[in-house]
Amino acid sequence: MEGSSFLVIHIAFTFSFLDTLATWKTGNKTRILEFLLLRFSEDPELQPFIFGLFLSMYLVTVLGNLLIILAITSDPHLHSPMYFFLSVLSLVDICFSTIIVPMMLVNIRTESKAISYMDCLTQVYFSMLFPVLDTLLLTVMAYDRFVAICHPLHYTAVMKPHLCGLLVFVTWFTGFLTSLLHITLMMHLSFCRELEIPHFFCELTHILSLACSDTFLNGTLIYVMTVVLGVFPLIGILFSYSRIASPIRRMSSSGGKQKAFSTCGSHLTVVSLFYGTAIGVYFTSAGIEPSQKVSVASVMYTVVTPMLNPFIHSLRNKDIKGALGRLLGRASSCL
Repeated sequence: MEGSSFLVIHIAFTFSFLDTLATWKTGNKTRILEFLLLRFSEDPELQPFIFGLFLSMYLVTVLGNLLIILAITSDPHLHSPMYFFLSVLSLVDICFSTIIVPMMLVNIRTESKAISYMDCLTQVYFSMLFPVLDTLLLTVMAYDRFVAICHPLHYTAVMKPHLCGLLVFVTWFTGFLTSLLHITLMMHLSFCRELEIPHFFCELTHILSLACSDTFLNGTLIYVMTVVLGVFPLIGILFSYSRIASPIRRMSSSGGKQKAFSTCGSHLTVVSLFYGTAIGVYFTSAGIEPSQKVSVASVMYTVVTPMLNPFIHSLRNKDIKGALGRLLGRASSCL
């Protein structure tokens, strides 16, 4: 799969690049920076419950999205642009949870709050990258539905395989440049002695709050990128569906309407869940003492949303349910 091979190359390059940056940074500082992450609760009796809860959600996230990817790649009936973009989205959701939850689980088991500068830098990079990919992929999927419903006769001519691959490449390249720009500006910051992050993972805005140096450029870039890569894509999605609504109403076939409603409804539900939790994180971050509220909102954003996406896309989609049934049937017959 094009998306997975590109992801492997990108992650390998990123870890090498971030390691170089971290070595240069700590070499100039003559000491290794270490951050402390805040837990959900300091109550020792709650730690096993929190560990089990997040482990369960993470396993469901990985298994659910992996089943979606396997069903799409193994079933020729699903080799279409819509399901290609969905498989890439599922891959991104797996990676988004993986960059955050395992580290959190390790810290709970080892009863450690510490995270190294390199690990924190990596989390910041990928926690910026994967939400950008989610936003752009959801926008691309809205465009795909727009072409399929508003211009069905030209769909195969417009959504050619090389265009789909190019759109995915552009989303990755945009996410890479955006995250790299944030990290590059972050490298010029100096940090105070108080290095406790009021969060369960290294998130950019919380890291900036610990800096002793001026963060005006960092904050400005966050606001600009939020508008360019958050607000504008949402406007594009809403515009696409404003154009889609009329052709759906004019459809004479009830089967066509039902299929259009199932695919568009699933996509709109994912968009609403993604943007709703992202807006929740933004507004809770603006509070005076937001650590607990931000943690809860961020769990929805980083763990719950990727976990629910496979269920949203499969429950009302007969093609996905059929492919999953055939995939599980083949797996059970091999046992």
